[in-house]
Formats: sequence, structure tokens, C-alpha cells
Amino acid sequence: MKKYIKPIITLMILSIFFTYIIKIMGASNMFNTIMNTSYDLLLNTVLYIMSIAVITGAFSAVLSYTRVIDLINLILSPLMRPIYGLPGAASLGIISTFFSDNPAMIALIKDKGFIKHFKYYEVPCLCNLGTSFGMGFIVWIFMGSQGNNGEFLKPATIGLVGAFIGSIITTRLMLYFSKKKMINNSDYLDFSSSEEKEQEESNFLDAILNGGKKGVEVGIEIIPGVLIICSFVMLLVSGPSNINGSLQYTGSAYEGINLIGIFGKRTLSLFNKLFGFTSLESITFPLTALGSVGASLGLVPELVKNKLITPNDIAVFTAMGMCWSGYLSTHIAMMDSLNLRSLVKTSILIHTFGGLCAGISAHLIYMIV
Repeated sequence: MKKYIKPIITLMILSIFFTYIIKIMGASNMFNTIMNTSYDLLLNTVLYIMSIAVITGAFSAVLSYTRVIDLINLILSPLMRPIYGLPGAASLGIISTFFSDNPAMIALIKDKGFIKHFKYYEVPCLCNLGTSFGMGFIVWIFMGSQGNNGEFLKPATIGLVGAFIGSIITTRLMLYFSKKKMINNSDYLDFSSSEEKEQEESNFLDAILNGGKKGVEVGIEIIPGVLIICSFVMLLVSGPSNINGSLQYTGSAYEGINLIGIFGKRTLSLFNKLFGFTSLESITFPLTALGSVGASLGLVPELVKNKLITPNDIAVFTAMGMCWSGYLSTHIAMMDSLNLRSLVKTSILIHTFGGLCAGISAHLIYMIV
């Protein structure tokens, strides 16, 4: 009988969960929303990420082939070691994810010319480090361009500093825990004995094509994480559609039960103390950024238009949006693609804390400046 306790509890929890959602949205709308959201994520998020991974993979392969990565590692090691505790080559991951998105780091990690600079226990930290800067350039420019006469450019830049602080915290903590759990595998990764070792690229063109091929593999590997996690995050965070000024459920993509509206008022005082938020609507950005920073950016123009956010909020949004950058929708897939499932929970908890520190740091820096 004991073996049936777990499935019975699981069915009870799922029944309560979906009954609550169906009571609000309706069964048909709920299922249509889940399917439509997943479909939209597949077309507009996964394929977009895959295209980024292909280009980034090809670019990293070129840098590896021409030994540029070795040069970067040599130059920046004196800087990266004291700050992040990682080799100088890790800076290439920061640059790649800053100008593209989180999965760009996977394309780099799967390049043997890049990963040879890292010890085994350092590899999981690259996931946290890369995610801390995912879509950073887009987030910074987008935030700075809001408002009039560049009034938000300074707060957005402060947000960059906050994200940098958050990246140090999340990477250092991950390094500490991964070293404890993987201490028996602390040697440098050895590709010479791997069954998956590729033949040396015979020419420059082969390096580009093989790097791009890895990007396609990355895009396929992240599909489950993006579709499953992000769909349910949006289902919980989003609200009904606005049809001619009337809020109603239609089964469209990205509708949800709006838990923010239910619990937001009770937590606003806490968010005000931590981040300086003054409106309930401000909470929507960091919560949406958990699943998709692109989706969270779409909230900002309307918040600015309705004067619901302040320059301080822009600084915090930039820091948290950049540091978290939709990690719930990509983090699991990224760690899974690196065969590091055992560290997924640790990595997510640490990165959640790192994003909170990024937002708090941005708020404090803004208050000081």
C-alpha cells in the first residue's frame, strides 16, 4: 500500500491545482492557453534561441580554431580569477551571452577549445555566470530608451552594475557548492578519451560548420525546458486578455490566473523595502523575468506610459531582468544539456538568490547616486 501513497498525493495536488485554474479560466480556455503558449514559445522563443546558438557556436568555433580563446584566457585570467574564481576564458561567455542569450554559453561549453581551460567542478558555474548576462545588451538599451530625453539611461546603467554584483554572488556560491559535490572530479576535462571527441577541423570552413551544428543541437535540447517551465510560469503570472477595455479569457497564448493580483497587495510592502517599488504593477516585471525576460520587457512601455514605475524601478528592472534573464525557462535545459542534472536544484536556488541581490544592489546604488 505504501507504494501507492506517492501517486495518490500527486493526483490530489494536481487535481486541486488544475481545478483552481479551471474555476477561474474555464477548462477549454486553460487547455487552449497552455497549447497556444507552448506553440508560440516554440516558434518565437526556441527557434530564436536556436538561431542565436548557431551563430554563437560558429563564432566560438572560429575563435577556438584561431586560438583566440587561448589568448583571451592568458590576458584576462589575472582579472577573472579574483572576481569569479574562473579562468580568463570565462569572459568570452560573458561577452557572448551579453550580446545574445543564455544558451550561447552552452555552445561555448561544448567547444573543446574553450572548455579545456576549466576544471570539471567549474563547468556548472558557467551556467550561472552566462545566465547573469543573458540578453544584457538588449535589456540595457531597451530600458535606457524608455522615457523622454534619455532620463532612464542612467538608471539602466546602474542596473548593469547591480547585475554584475549579482553575477559575482551567484557564480561564487555555485563554485563553492559544485566544488564540494564534485571534488572527486576536480581534474581538467580530458577530451582525448571521450567517445564524443571530434576530429580536428581540417580547415576554417569545417570549424564554422561544426560550430553551427552544435548550435542546432543546443536549440533542440532546450525545447522541453522552455515549453514546459515557461508555459506554466506564464499561466500563473499573467492575467486575462484585454478585449476592447474588457478583461476576459479567450484561450489565447500567455493568459493566466494572475496570482500577482491575488497576493501582490500582501507583498508590496516587502518589495518596497527590498527594491523600492511603489506600485503593485512593478512586481510583474521580476516575476515575468523568471520565465522570459523578453516577455517582461514587453510590460515596460505600458508601465512607463501609465506612470506606474520610477527611475529606481528601471534600475532594478535592468538588474533583475539581466541577471535572471528567464532562467526558469532555460536553466534546467542548460544544466541538462551539460549532463549536470544533480546540480539543477542547487543552481536554480543560488541563481534566485543572486537575482534578488542584483535588484537590491541596484536599488541601494540608485539611492546613493
